[in-house]
Amino acid sequence: MADHQEATITLPSAPASVTAARRYVTDVLHEWGVGDGAETVESLRLIVSELATNAVQHTRGQSPTFTVELRREGVEQLSLGVTDSDPRAPQRLPAGVRQDNGRGLLIIGALTSEAGGRLAITPVRDGGKTVRVTLPWIPVPLG
Repeated sequence: MADHQEATITLPSAPASVTAARRYVTDVLHEWGVGDGAETVESLRLIVSELATNAVQHTRGQSPTFTVELRREGVEQLSLGVTDSDPRAPQRLPAGVRQDNGRGLLIIGALTSEAGGRLAITPVRDGGKTVRVTLPWIPVPLG
């Protein structure tokens, strides 16, 4: 297995792209030799679903596409980033607010923290932003 691997896909900001992003992440992790039972895979599936949903629903037409990027550095860490062209940072709702949506960043933050990872939101050169999760990663073989 290579010490460094990257995979990227750009998708339209449309509801069907959330499923496509989740499938892409799953397929890439399988190519990298990680099985479905790995806790990291399940966490990343949920995280990419939440990030892709944010990119589709909350960019208010500012981002016609979004990009999903996976990076693996050795066996130490794996990062997943979603970049869109809307410069506004996602908003976290207070825990007491009663709403059917708006909990994505809370879910992502909890999963990331539980795994000993980190969450970062950074501006990109062309005016958008990347929301990136970096997790410690030890692969669980396919089996």
